[in-house]
Amino acid sequence: MSVTSAVDDARPVRSRPAGATRAGTTSGLRARDRSGYLFVLPFLVFAGLFLAWPLVSGLWMSLTDRSLTGSGGAFVGLSNYAEALTDGQVWQTLWQTFLFTLISTVPLVLIGLVMALLVHTGLPGQWLWRTAFFASYLLPVAVVTALFLWLFQPDIGLFNTWLGNLGLAPVGWLSEEGVAMLSVALVTVWWTVGFNFLLYLAALQSIPGTLYEAATIDGAGAWRRLFSITLPQLGNVTGVVLVLQVLASLKVFDQIYLLTAGGPNGSTRSILQYIYDTGFTNYRLGYASAISYVLFAVILVLTLVRLRPTRKES
Repeated sequence: MSVTSAVDDARPVRSRPAGATRAGTTSGLRARDRSGYLFVLPFLVFAGLFLAWPLVSGLWMSLTDRSLTGSGGAFVGLSNYAEALTDGQVWQTLWQTFLFTLISTVPLVLIGLVMALLVHTGLPGQWLWRTAFFASYLLPVAVVTALFLWLFQPDIGLFNTWLGNLGLAPVGWLSEEGVAMLSVALVTVWWTVGFNFLLYLAALQSIPGTLYEAATIDGAGAWRRLFSITLPQLGNVTGVVLVLQVLASLKVFDQIYLLTAGGPNGSTRSILQYIYDTGFTNYRLGYASAISYVLFAVILVLTLVRLRPTRKES
């Protein structure tokens, strides 16, 4: 044994008290917690100012007769809600919103899926197809509606020009009651399908290739692999796409307001436009707030109904 090691062994060992170690660890955790709260604080401030406060303020406003002119504001209880439930315009515009949701959601889901399958199968020039399929989603609504207003022109529009070349009568795309809502749905599908395409493409790329290899070895053809592997694997993302699409369609406003302003004869008027007209044209902010919360309740119920089977499956 060397002299140095002998001296080291002879030195008394000073151990740190257990309480001091725990106290240091606790203070370190508290410091880290404070740092975490500081990082979260900006989000909490913005969420409180622009989410929680408007929610509470709107709920209180729905219980008053508040007017946009600044008059009113007296507490009226649930009378606004009672009026909303008996208002024929509320039910008519809500039905028209459901109709738009139905005729737009189905093609948005199916076309987005088909576009993703085409790109995923290896089309030549995939970067070009991906850009083309997604580019329309990046356009502002004002640009999209301005483009389609020219295409829908009854006299010089491209669509009626094509119909004339085929010997068919021109169509009032935005002026006929039975066609206007379909035209708005067509614009919406062209404009927003790129988002669903992107979700489906990401889901397709996450499917393990070993599943297809095993199916090919077993003799499964392309259609068999599609229906037995691809579509079942896309079940969860399809549920997400459906929920997001239904929520977005129930809140439709911009393209309808810019294309038809709710016409002709109110046939394309959505529930959000009726809320807008009630609050900012008729100046009834309290009643408009009550209708908004009725719509919120409808959306909440539909979302919970759709998410309940997903929770059971998980």
